[in-house]
Amino acid sequence: MPEEKYTDSGILIKPVYQSSDMPAGDPPQPGAFPFTRGVQPDMYRGKLWTMRQYAGFSTAEESNKRYHYLLSQGVSGLSVAFDLPTQIGYDSDHALAEGEVGKVGVAIDSIEDMQTLFDGIRLDEVSTSMTINATGFILLSLYAALAKQQGADLKKISGTIQNDILKEYAARGTYIYPPKPSMRIITDIFEWCSREVPKWNTISISGYHIREAGSTAVQEVAFTLSNGKAYVQAALEKGLDINVFGKRLSFFFNAHNNLFEEVAKFRAARKMWASIMKELGATDPKAMMLRFHTQTGGSTLTAQQPLNNISRVTIQTMAAVLGGTQSLHTNGYDEALSLPTEEAARIALRTQQIVAFESGAPDTVDPLAGSYYVEALTAEVEQAAWQLMEKIDAMGGSVSAIEEGFIQDEIARSAYEYQQHIESGEKIIVGVNKFQVSQEAPIPVFKIDDSIRLVQSEKLRKLRQDRDQAACDRSLTQLRDKAVTGENMMPTVVEAVENKSTLGEIADTLRNVFGEYR
Repeated sequence: MPEEKYTDSGILIKPVYQSSDMPAGDPPQPGAFPFTRGVQPDMYRGKLWTMRQYAGFSTAEESNKRYHYLLSQGVSGLSVAFDLPTQIGYDSDHALAEGEVGKVGVAIDSIEDMQTLFDGIRLDEVSTSMTINATGFILLSLYAALAKQQGADLKKISGTIQNDILKEYAARGTYIYPPKPSMRIITDIFEWCSREVPKWNTISISGYHIREAGSTAVQEVAFTLSNGKAYVQAALEKGLDINVFGKRLSFFFNAHNNLFEEVAKFRAARKMWASIMKELGATDPKAMMLRFHTQTGGSTLTAQQPLNNISRVTIQTMAAVLGGTQSLHTNGYDEALSLPTEEAARIALRTQQIVAFESGAPDTVDPLAGSYYVEALTAEVEQAAWQLMEKIDAMGGSVSAIEEGFIQDEIARSAYEYQQHIESGEKIIVGVNKFQVSQEAPIPVFKIDDSIRLVQSEKLRKLRQDRDQAACDRSLTQLRDKAVTGENMMPTVVEAVENKSTLGEIADTLRNVFGEYR
């Protein structure tokens, strides 16, 4: 008897699918509730997905050069990676920043770094995604302050901050404050943006890092949508209008190698989110649409035979496009070894462009609709994800499930089981546990110099020497007061960065009020 086959989420795959495996009734049209087939009636016939390349390293000067290069090569939106000190609210000259400045992203300490980062780039002409969470409110304030300096209309600037703190507690770890004050900062951002920066996506609810930590596709959907639900409930408790802020929520998913399960995952997630938003009171169809950015799977890249990663990224690109993504970042083939070289970043972008202009995949909406297998798998992913969400709801929602360690434990269990399958040879990873080679040609890697910390520290010394210290102190005192009284902090954060307060000073002001999460 032939062995049984399963998806990576443990869904049994039949040898053959028939019309009897299809869910009952015709799926609704693309652009119509519950958006299983896509959020736009014409999808890529009307407009291709935004091609982003996630980039940021070293100093603002170096990253600015890479952005100009990527724009010249045809990217249609920027995506900024920040270094670890920036992500967790430390200036580059802080003792805890040593050894990390500029390593996994760009170091941003002040408005002056932001000016350099976007030198020669009009913020009202480009859409920018910033992968930043605990300090997302500071980076958004820096971006808005720079847009104002450029003379841009804040009502016209567009982009996204990730701003998804719940997945930091569950899967990634770059949190600062405890969950409740962190949720309050996020709802402050929702409220301020709906008034001041209405085109900005105020949160990118992220399944990406949940998947990178070892979850299955089903868990990625369930945990991400549960987190999304928690953010919506927090905003409703603050009295915000779901039909207004609901339109500015976006999602961020991973794309792995199991092509059909990934397509089914994206279709199921859209359908589920539409139902969740409707149940929570949304009446505007646009507030029920799950719009998402995709990044190809970092954890699927291998350090062994790294050129094989080009094929992996191509499969993942197809999964994202066939699944209806709104924007996409493709990883460089060398990213299991280092930050991507310019050549690897170019090949990654060309992969998207080849799929867009040569594959025919974007020529019709939801091309896999009606496939017996894909429709059955979409229903199976949805059913399994609902069951997991019901467990989380029974605990009181995502915040409680994270505080109890349930989500973390589920991810750890899946990661352990997956690794066991690799080590037993049950799961084949080409070039790793099968089809190895005895010798490999060396791949050039991208290195970041440790001297960057000295460069940033000198910039900070000069900034503090030249700024109006009284204005800076006044802004930080006002921020502390608003943190205590519960007023919206965002206008004061914008004023603080305009007065040249540093990222670390702002983060520390709130550390002194809210404490740190341990």
